[in-house]
Amino acid sequence: MATVYDVDSAEIIERISSELKNSNLVTPPKWASFAKTGMSKERSPVRQEWWYVRSASLLRKVYMKGPIGVSKLRTLYGSKKNRGHKTEHFYKGSGSIIRKILQQLQRSDLIKFAEKGHHKGRVITPAGMKLLDSIANEIYTRTSKAESDSVKPMQEETLPKESHKKKEPAQKTSPKLAPKAKNV
Repeated sequence: MATVYDVDSAEIIERISSELKNSNLVTPPKWASFAKTGMSKERSPVRQEWWYVRSASLLRKVYMKGPIGVSKLRTLYGSKKNRGHKTEHFYKGSGSIIRKILQQLQRSDLIKFAEKGHHKGRVITPAGMKLLDSIANEIYTRTSKAESDSVKPMQEETLPKESHKKKEPAQKTSPKLAPKAKNV
């Protein structure tokens, strides 16, 4: 059985985002179409369903790195700000967006708050793990089946037989011994 670690991250995030959208597990707030995803960004995201994609990405991050909190997630989703001719500075991502998405995922029982030792933050629940692993397994079986269909058994190719005659090496002409061209 395949897990999240075995499949391409972009492909699984797309599938999870469509699953979250179809099952209404998360819903973007009214202000989501106007919000920037961080201080380093100039504009809001171009993609209309960016809220679902970010939710899927956060769910995957919690699965892989949990227990993880908002502060570390802000750092993961941050980027450098283009400040013209001045040097770039790193800024964290929007904490409000991350917090709202984590709260929605928590209400959907896909993640929960937990403490492990001195680490505390959100961790994946068995329901969230089941969702991610089932999608990852579908992707893995589909891609492995496609790869096995595209690989055909090699047939013996008939190569032309080389003659057994000994090839004579090409004569080398050095610039000193080469005949000079006559000017006419």
